[in-house]
Amino acid sequence: MAFNFGAPSGTSGTAAAPAAPAGGFGGFGTTSTTAGSAFSFSAPANTGTTGLFGGTQNKGFGFGTGFGTTTGTSTGLGTGLGTGLGFGGFNTQQQQQQTTLGGLFSQPTQAPTQSNQLINTASALSAPTLLGDERDAILAKWNQLQAFWGTGKGYFNNNIPPVEFTQENPFCRFKAVGYSCMPSNKDEDGLVVLVFNKKETDIRSQQQQLVESLHKILGGNQALTVNVEGIKTLPDDQTEVVIYVVERSPNGTSRRVPATTLYAHFEQANVKTQLQQLGVTLSMTRTELSPAQIKQLLQNPPAGVDPIIWEQAKVDNPDSEKLIPVPMVGFKELLRRLKVQDQMTKQHQTRLDIISEDISELQKNQTTTMAKIAQYKRKLMDLSHRTLQVLIKQEIQRKSGYAIQADEEQLRVQLDTIQCELNAPTQFKGRLNELMSQIRMQNHFGAVKSEEKYYIDADLLREIKQHLKQQQEGLSHLISIIKDDLEDIKLVEHGLNETIHIRGGAFS
Repeated sequence: MAFNFGAPSGTSGTAAAPAAPAGGFGGFGTTSTTAGSAFSFSAPANTGTTGLFGGTQNKGFGFGTGFGTTTGTSTGLGTGLGTGLGFGGFNTQQQQQQTTLGGLFSQPTQAPTQSNQLINTASALSAPTLLGDERDAILAKWNQLQAFWGTGKGYFNNNIPPVEFTQENPFCRFKAVGYSCMPSNKDEDGLVVLVFNKKETDIRSQQQQLVESLHKILGGNQALTVNVEGIKTLPDDQTEVVIYVVERSPNGTSRRVPATTLYAHFEQANVKTQLQQLGVTLSMTRTELSPAQIKQLLQNPPAGVDPIIWEQAKVDNPDSEKLIPVPMVGFKELLRRLKVQDQMTKQHQTRLDIISEDISELQKNQTTTMAKIAQYKRKLMDLSHRTLQVLIKQEIQRKSGYAIQADEEQLRVQLDTIQCELNAPTQFKGRLNELMSQIRMQNHFGAVKSEEKYYIDADLLREIKQHLKQQQEGLSHLISIIKDDLEDIKLVEHGLNETIHIRGGAFS
């Protein structure tokens, strides 16, 4: 069965993908390319969109799935903040205005319209004039409830359209601020993240076909090579694939294509359609933020977030060098981050299990190595003694027939002196004999009765005492209950005997 990376079933902000062309890979197959659109990274063309920070080149940047893949334990951003948060990228493309940082990193271009929107919202919440009587106060409370919930329409005037309440409005209560890891990869690393609506097992089984299909999308240039950096499972049966492209020049050198250049090519209309046919739901670069971008992001609170809460979030940041505050709007975003956190926890636990197995294996190897070292030491000592004996015998044979030399005579005198000192009753010989006798006695008693000493930790001993004390109290209580029951039984027996005697007397 051919592997099918079909078109995604619901990509926001994009048109429905056309039917996939017939190919051997059912979605990774042939791709349509227009004449004269050969893909080259040597001189990237201007896409015509003005960059968010003054550049004219499309430098899309996403806080995507790679945003939480650092070694630290902080929560990752998972499938990207672009969905519903206004954190999709740093570019200002018209088709991605709802998922970009345009509202955060640029001043609003229609200030009067936004001002009117704010005035209308305030009127709907405080002083609607729709009915002209006391019912307007009830309507104001209802509008306030809708604004707090983040859904519905606020009617306030017969001549003005109602206000749409969304979760991004400043009065919505279901908002919080979390922290996510900032990527540390350079633009020169060329890492681009592609999120597929397929399982990791399917991606890995057809990884080669995926690489070939991406190479066709890049124009089939033989100087370009697509490489997979990593594959990671995401919640909701999605998979993150990190790729980079290597460009080889005619002189034999090679370089990685910058991430922004590769992302700009993927964001072209025809290329994006082909990626959707492969099952790509999201693409983003994995590059670090510049200091200017971080500063501008922190200075401007996201849409609908109270500046006081945003300032407090910056103060409470546990690691301002690695983490950045991000808004969490609504329960769906909270659930998504919870799923991502669970996924990262499982990955960390899996890695810890692997490390634990490696440590256990290393401990076994260390124990085996220590035993071998001790064995080799004993063998070395034995060989040293044997070597010394061989040298002695060889030296005796070599010196046989020769007279004793002066140095040998001096050495003999020293050895005789030492022997005399050792043989003296009150010197080392007596002490050595005493030590040897004590050692023999210890060995004898050890062979007769092997005594082993155990030491119990103080806390454990205290727990044992407490447990025995509780058992003793329980036994005492049980004994008292049995005694009471015996007394009751004796009382009952005495009462029965008296009753029998009384009845016997009555019948007599």
